[in-house]
Amino acid sequence: MPFFETRDGTRLFYQDWGTGKPVVLVSAAFMNSEMWELQMPFLVSNGLRCIAYDRRGHGRSDWPAEGYDYDTLASDLAALIDCLDLQDITLVGYSMGSGEVVRYLSRYGTERIARIAILAGTAPFLQKTDDNPDGIDQKMFDSMVAMRSQDRPKWFADNAPPFFGVGLPGISVSAERIQWGTHMCMQCSAKATIDCGEAIFHSDLRAQMRDILVPTLIIHGDSDQSAPIRLCGRKSAQLVQDSQFIVYENAAHGLFITHADQLNIDLLNFINS
Repeated sequence: MPFFETRDGTRLFYQDWGTGKPVVLVSAAFMNSEMWELQMPFLVSNGLRCIAYDRRGHGRSDWPAEGYDYDTLASDLAALIDCLDLQDITLVGYSMGSGEVVRYLSRYGTERIARIAILAGTAPFLQKTDDNPDGIDQKMFDSMVAMRSQDRPKWFADNAPPFFGVGLPGISVSAERIQWGTHMCMQCSAKATIDCGEAIFHSDLRAQMRDILVPTLIIHGDSDQSAPIRLCGRKSAQLVQDSQFIVYENAAHGLFITHADQLNIDLLNFINS
């Protein structure tokens, strides 16, 4: 299986399919490159090269005890791009992956990046502070972390239906698909689960998003409970100059499955624009 090595010696698994313009897919927290199973074949069949990798502590990659801050994760992404010597990249960040994409641009620039897409992103800033008064309270976050840490299998299983939007109008997700998603999340180490959650919640990316100048597509569901659109999608669209903002009606966080056909077309049109 293909692996590349990061700057601190961590070995990360990746998938590399197709030829043509490269599309690098950065997965949601707790998930891995398998989450893109409905996007990669479609994009490859339309003449693109798709690369997706398992973040450290996730899937088939090494599970080190440290390195789940955005600086290190952006360095891991840079190591992949350098290893494959990619140019003219469409960089796609999903959920936590949005933070890695934003941090990559701020640290490594846009020489290799043609455009970015932020899908169901957790950026720019979730925590409630004096200058972010509509954010999520620290006590609420701490309670969620405690419940997840006490019984990870149950927490992931209980949260899978709302993750996919089960019960929303027009949403149909099989029990097998929900089990698939839960199993994937359990392929993330307990330490990575804790530390990635901390990075997502406490990282303030607002200033870095204001500096983004490459063409940017932002897609968010209007029923996303994991990354509420009022805190994430809408604020990201306001911060990134001249970004294209698309709202999916009755879409929760797992729109890469529930709205895959629409997402695939929107991504392809953006990449080819």
